[in-house]
Order: sequence, then C-alpha cells, then structure tokens
Amino acid sequence: MSPEPSAGSQEYIGDPRNDDAYICVNGDLVRRPDAKISVFDSGFVLGDGVWEGLRLHDGRVAFLDRHLDRLWAGAKMLRIDIGLTRTQLAARLFDVLEANDMRDGVHVRLMVTRGVKRSPYQDPRLTIGAATIVIIPEWKQPKPEMRARGMDLFTVHIRRTGPAEQDQKLNSHSKLNCVLACIQAMEAGADEGLMLDDRGFVATCNSTHFFIVRGGELWTSTGGYCLGGITREAVLRAARRAGIPAYEKDFSLFDVYSAEEAFCTGTFAGMTPVRKVDGRMIGERGEDPADASGPMTRRLRALYRALEAEESKGRA
Repeated sequence: MSPEPSAGSQEYIGDPRNDDAYICVNGDLVRRPDAKISVFDSGFVLGDGVWEGLRLHDGRVAFLDRHLDRLWAGAKMLRIDIGLTRTQLAARLFDVLEANDMRDGVHVRLMVTRGVKRSPYQDPRLTIGAATIVIIPEWKQPKPEMRARGMDLFTVHIRRTGPAEQDQKLNSHSKLNCVLACIQAMEAGADEGLMLDDRGFVATCNSTHFFIVRGGELWTSTGGYCLGGITREAVLRAARRAGIPAYEKDFSLFDVYSAEEAFCTGTFAGMTPVRKVDGRMIGERGEDPADASGPMTRRLRALYRALEAEESKGRA
C-alpha cells in the first residue's frame, strides 16, 4: 500500500487500489509501476508543459469543459500543439477511468508537455515528435481531519509574480515559487502558505485559493496574481446566483485577521475551512466537531456542490 502524506492541505486517505491502477501514457494504458516517460521529455528537463487536476463524482467529471478551456489556453500561450481534439482527449480520459472501473472519489492529473527533446536544451525547436500526454487517475479522498480542525496558514515571504514576470494564469509544470512557499509554510508548522502579491495584498495560497467572509460579504483576490481556479470561479458564481455579495478585490492581512470566516478552494478538497492565519484564530468555531466551517462557508459549500452537479460531464 502506498504511504500516506504526513502533513499539509493535500493530505489524503491512502487506497491500495492505486498501487496497480492503469495510467494513460500517450494513449496506451499501462499499470502504474510501468508508467514511464523519457528522461529527455520537456516536462522533466524544463517543466515545459501544462496540466489540469480533475475530480470524478458519480461517473462524471466536474466542470470538464472549463478545465479543457484552461488547458487549451495554456497550451496556446506556450505554443504547444496538443495533437488531439477536445473530444479525443476527453475520450482518453474516460477510457482510463473505465479501465480502472472508477466511478467516484477519484482525482485525476492530466498533463501535457511539449514532448521529447533531441538534447536537453530549452529551445522548442529541439523537440522531436508529438506532445507527451499522461493521465493519472487515483482513488483519493481528503482526510476528514482537515475539515474537522480547519487549515492553519502562514504568510510566506515568497511573492506571487504578476503578468510582467510569469503570468500566474498559466497552469504550467513549473511551480517552483509555489514549492518554495510550501517549504516555508511547512517549516513554520503550517498546512499551507498564504502568498501576497508584489504590492502586499493577499493573492492566493501555494496550492489553493483563499477566501474570507466579512460583514456577510465574500472576498477573494482580484485574480491578477493567481491561477484562474475552476473551483474558485465556481464558488463565486454559486454565491452570486444565490444573491450573496461576492467580490474580487484587493485586501490585506489587516482584513484577514479580523475576518468572520476564511476558507480555501481547490479541485481536490473542494472547500476547506481556515481556522488560523499567522497564529490568529479566524472567527468562531461552530458546534459540529467534524466541521470547523462557519455558517457562510457551509452555505456556500452546499451551493457549490449543486453547481458542480449541474456542470459535471460524463462520456459523450
């Protein structure tokens, strides 16, 4: 059985079925121990590629069209020819899910790199052959302890870059600034790092998006310094559809520390409450020992799940 991670916001319940699950490598279904790519692959050599994290519920992939939109936009920015139509790539996705008899509680990492290099240099003209496309599905559920106690965040000194440096809307394989932020948060004993932009306003976390609740309003960053999160955007849409004031705006740690509630969003865990930022407790804990979420977070989670059910997609 694969070892479980020991800490952090990505903690999950280990599942022995993953040890021998099928992985899709360039259209071929191979068992996990045999899934391999070249050491000359652009993703390995340079982090030159784009990827998506997907969630399978009841045989349907949540927000699949929006994920494919983001994947194709990232590939276009990097001038990577995916080499498949959206329909063909979706078919590969459902092929590997069906080969594993996966229906629910599954997280998928879909990765596209520029392909194999003739030599390990950065110039795209040294690429030979087609793009490398790997799909890794795993039975993976978040540990309930994280929702029960809430996340502990630490504001790191690593800043999120703006579009003038590396546009954070690009979901590239290169995540070194996020990794460095995660390391600093880890060494501070926190679950995840809260990252600021170059002006000192709250941007995002190292692997999730960050929201606060103040005066019955939902706040998140402007989005100029963070990935265009699919779950982030869905929570905003769900809130606005229900008449909840939801804003993308600049705000600082001053606003965070005195917030009524805070939570993080991501494809893997959905919405996870935040109980502490830089040692400061956020809001009042409710009576449910299994969920540290505040009342607005619980309401938003139900609204988000309803939208997710509406916009999930099975095999065409």
